[in-house]
Amino acid sequence: MQYLLILSLTLLISFAQAQSPEQTVKDAEQKRFAAQVANNFAVLDQVLDNDLTYTHSSGVTDSKQSFIQSLKDGKTKYNAIDVQEQTVRVYGNTAIINGKAAVNVTSNNETKNMSLRYTDVYIKRGNDWKLVAWQSLRLAN
Repeated sequence: MQYLLILSLTLLISFAQAQSPEQTVKDAEQKRFAAQVANNFAVLDQVLDNDLTYTHSSGVTDSKQSFIQSLKDGKTKYNAIDVQEQTVRVYGNTAIINGKAAVNVTSNNETKNMSLRYTDVYIKRGNDWKLVAWQSLRLAN
């Protein structure tokens, strides 16, 4: 009887600790934002999909390679990314995030504080969620 009680409690704790797919995607997004600010290229390589299309609020579009290279070259430096709103919807192996963020970025030696609305798309590859599309627009401050 004690064994069954312990097993039941263990299963309940495991279920309680399991993250929803939405939370797992939010965690991947937070990991990506932190990696952008820290210039952690290993994490970015892991979280960004090889098929990435990254459309900046300026209209410039990057691939995974050109986005990471821009950070490595210092053309772009994310100083801070503060998520203010975020909604995640998961449809099987695809997740769509709609959000709002305050971003401090230095681009071509000019530092800007921007408020952005964005939509991005993650897909699940194996056990990992990877960013395949980002598009943002600048809001009036």
